[in-house]
Amino acid sequence: MAQDMTYARYLALDTLLAAQQPQSDRHDELLFIVIHQTKELWLKEIIHEVGLAKGLIAAGDVEPAYKALARVSRIQTVMTLSWDILATMTPADYLSFRGSLGTSSGFQSAQFRTLEYMLGLKDQSFLKFQEEGSDGLALLQAALAAPSLYDVAIAQLPRHGLAVPDHALHRDFTQAYVPSEEVEAAWLEVYRDPQRYWELYQLAEKLVDLDDALVTWRHKHVLTVERIIGGRPGTGGTDGIGYLASTLRRRAFPELWTLRGKL
Repeated sequence: MAQDMTYARYLALDTLLAAQQPQSDRHDELLFIVIHQTKELWLKEIIHEVGLAKGLIAAGDVEPAYKALARVSRIQTVMTLSWDILATMTPADYLSFRGSLGTSSGFQSAQFRTLEYMLGLKDQSFLKFQEEGSDGLALLQAALAAPSLYDVAIAQLPRHGLAVPDHALHRDFTQAYVPSEEVEAAWLEVYRDPQRYWELYQLAEKLVDLDDALVTWRHKHVLTVERIIGGRPGTGGTDGIGYLASTLRRRAFPELWTLRGKL
């Protein structure tokens, strides 16, 4: 009952604060765990907000989606700043407990891959890193099969009289989005006449905010990893810094970037 609710009970603090289980006796392992658990909590909220924005945009309620997208951008800023806290850990600090991680890696984060899928960065190869029958796999599979945030944004263009090819509107959503000159041309019209297409113009800029923040987060991740482990391979078997650096070239909303050179 509401009158019996306490702060600790409402926030399930007994469960939350018992979720940090260091595998060694090294002081800095707790920081490592807290940083990554916090990121997963923020990712849960981001997925919640992007889901809301997708539903609103798909229904044609574009302006109400701005709030959710702006909130995501703010959360992304906080997540990026958290790398500075992790960077207080020296290489010696991290190496003192790194062996306890085994083959676990942020590379395996189902929520981060779900976010990528929801934004439109779809790569089915990440499914294999989730256990068969797990909630993480189900989450990823659902996001893979559904239209992305960019798909529903593109679908708004024809509703405003802008020409978009059928292959961009009716495609296999499990596949990675392929940039289209026709889609770029439609967005270019929006940017050339923002007053006429103000709703779409604002939506496009909100999407660029998300993409910008995601690349900024990745860049800070690269710097932090390089500072702490240098060129060592990742715990999950990846190329470490090499793989992370390669992700800096990814753009979830490609035409919103390329059109800028044609304005």
